[in-house]
Parts: sequence; structure tokens; C-alpha cells
Amino acid sequence: MAVHYRTQGFIFKRADRAEADRVFSVFTQDLGRLEIFAKAIRKVNSKLKSGIDAFYLSEIEFIQGKNRKTLTDAILIKRFSSISGNPKKLEISAKIAEDLSVFIKGQEKDEKIFNLLKDTFIKLNDYTLTPKTYTPIYIYFMWNFFSELGYAPETQKCAGCKDKLNPYGLYFSNKEGGIICKKCFNIDRQALKINSDSVKMLRIILKNDWQTFSRLKIEESSQKLLERISENYRLHMVSSHSFS
Repeated sequence: MAVHYRTQGFIFKRADRAEADRVFSVFTQDLGRLEIFAKAIRKVNSKLKSGIDAFYLSEIEFIQGKNRKTLTDAILIKRFSSISGNPKKLEISAKIAEDLSVFIKGQEKDEKIFNLLKDTFIKLNDYTLTPKTYTPIYIYFMWNFFSELGYAPETQKCAGCKDKLNPYGLYFSNKEGGIICKKCFNIDRQALKINSDSVKMLRIILKNDWQTFSRLKIEESSQKLLERISENYRLHMVSSHSFS
């Protein structure tokens, strides 16, 4: 007898198969990442197509077969319609999808990541957002995503020598996995010079404090510096995991 599973899931990727089939990559509330096969879903008369697509939050039902999971029902919960028509929001959504693809390989429940995804897309879907808010939303997601996976950077003491940090001699080292002091810059000459405002923002993000982070009044130069640190760290992590 076939076993049916039902759960909520965030669809972050899709790939066409054969003439009318499709495979969805879904991060679910109860089962973690799943690859779900949807037979004939691209046909015009498919009853499933309205309930599932990329960047949808859906309630899905599937059957576990010998070699694959096959979709049997899909009910739309949230479409995030503000994102689909906005190129910058779509770009950020694609980066989140890449992060999930690279760092989450198997089926393992993680409700914190599911809730982080859900909250991130609710924020990004807000029609009242100004464009300058889009990137901070992604940065907030990225650092908390890495933190949940066990890749949080060291921000409280020097990641090299473990000494107390001097606010006037700070660097961010991808190699050492966090902030290093001026003395330890010799360990990693590729480390990026940063300032105390960038460190402050990073610490607030890692405390999972969106309210405080979103209200900070920080100079644009420090915000750009945090963006640069974040993108460098992301690329470093993606590169180190793409071949693992």
C-alpha cells in the first residue's frame, strides 16, 4: 500500500523533464529538502499546476515510490506576487535558491531554516519596500542561514589569536572564519579591513534581531562594507562546498 505524506514546503527550484513533467526542489517544514516529481504538470489541463511553482509556499502531498517521490496534490498557501515582477527581488530569490541547493543536500528536518525562509520571503514580498532595503533582507537571511548550518563567523574575539578585539584594527578573514585583529592580519593578507559599525551590524544580525537591524542608522559606506564582506564570505563558502 502506498504511503502518502503531506507537509508545507517552500519551492525554490524547478526543472522540466520529458514533454510535460517537472521536478521541484522543495524545502519542507517536516522533512527538510525533497525532490518531488510532478507528472504531466505542464499540460494545460493539469489540476496540480496552480498550487505549486518556483518561490511558492504550498501545502503538498506526495507518494514515496521505490525511486522517487511523486506529487499527488498541491494547494497554494502564498504566491509572493510582489517578487515575480521585480528583477532585483528575483535576483535575490535566485541567490537564496542557490544557497539552498549548494548547502542543503539531503533530507533532514530543520524548522528554523524553514521559518527563516518563510519570514525572508514575507519581508521581500512587501510592496512598500524601497529598493535599498532588498539587499539588507538578503544579508540578514544569509548570515542567519550560515549560522543555523554551523558556519557562523567569530565576531566576539579575534578568530586568529582569540584575544579581545580592538575596535580600531579590525579585519574580516574568510580563511579564519571571522574577525581578526591587526596582529593576526599576517595570517591572512587577503582579509578585508572593516570598521566597528560593520561589526555592530553583523553582531545584531547574528542575534536574529531584525527589528534592531532594520532600524539602524548607519553611514552608507559602512553598509556597503557589510555588503562586500557578506558577498565575499558567501562566495568563499559556495566555492568550498561546490566540490565537497
